[in-house]
Amino acid sequence: MTRATSALLAGLVGILLAMTSAPAFAAPSDDAEPDPQITAMLEEVPGGVLIDSRHAVWPELAMELTVHADKARSARSVGSCATNSICVYNGLSLGGTSTLTFGTCGNHTIPSTFSAKSLANARTSGYVQARNGSAVVATVYAGNWANISGGATSLRCYL
Repeated sequence: MTRATSALLAGLVGILLAMTSAPAFAAPSDDAEPDPQITAMLEEVPGGVLIDSRHAVWPELAMELTVHADKARSARSVGSCATNSICVYNGLSLGGTSTLTFGTCGNHTIPSTFSAKSLANARTSGYVQARNGSAVVATVYAGNWANISGGATSLRCYL
């Protein structure tokens, strides 16, 4: 193999490695500033990863925050909450400008920067309680939703 061929081959391998390796931290996919709700939640809850200006995830908590682009979005049925998820909305009747989504059934703290107004349970069985301290303020069975009376500080899911 000639020196020129070796250099070309080494360069191509380097380019291939650079193109296929993923960064250790995923950078936001847009250049817009994060929504203030995203910024506040990232400051309050450690371990969050900014996806883009309207999305952040907390992998260790199985939690996701989405700030809706269209703030005039109308209420939807529980179908807006992905299958096997629990969704908390900052508006009544599954409305509002943002949604917290939990992908596991368990005890979940609702960060104080999020104002919980309604809850959807898109799981196939069991029920979820929205709690304000130790008081149950809403109970939602699988495939249903409810408005939350008086706000909530945590969720408790039962299989």
